Amino acid sequence: MVQYTDVGDVPAVEVQRLRAVYEPLAESVRQLIDATIRTEVDADTVAAVKAEIDAATARLRSKQCDGPFGVRYTTGGESMAWGNPVIGIRNPMAPPLTIQRDEDGLVFTDFHLGAAYEGPPGHVHGGVSALVLDHVLGEVASNRATPRFTGSITLRYLRPTRLGPLHAEARITRTDGIKAYAAGHLADDQGITVEAEGVFIQPKWARG
Repeated sequence: MVQYTDVGDVPAVEVQRLRAVYEPLAESVRQLIDATIRTEVDADTVAAVKAEIDAATARLRSKQCDGPFGVRYTTGGESMAWGNPVIGIRNPMAPPLTIQRDEDGLVFTDFHLGAAYEGPPGHVHGGVSALVLDHVLGEVASNRATPRFTGSITLRYLRPTRLGPLHAEARITRTDGIKAYAAGHLADDQGITVEAEGVFIQPKWARG
């Protein structure tokens, strides 16, 4: 069973304070990842930087949680999925995506993918496209009151997705009891590149 952590009555101002502490750190590491991929400095510089990174890592590990960050909720209902590889503000692997919703039920996000997400030269790795769309479709299919997890997802790669500014969106096409059906797409600056359809299922432990 999936476990969610209730962190209690954490005021919104405290959540914002924690965000202000850890989000810039993750962004700096994202920049470090990009720089690591693209640097052409000499071997001595690489060795010196590695020593600095190892020392910084040791400092961060001096106090850390046991296991993954998980998904934490305040009693006010605010989600802190900060370790998530798609939206996690504390996860340097995440772009991260900022999920938005309109009044018609559309979920969408505009984001940027750079060198860390490259598959074919100059283009997004197909598995990264799948990761993004699985998350965006999952967002539209579920909420805290009615969580639903991926049952199946089908992707149609229309053409390679260019690295750079991207857009993804999804909407629910229909519901059937514990199942929600969703469809969406990923697009680059030249139009839609990947289409997706998925079935998302409410787990047994979340059913009334």
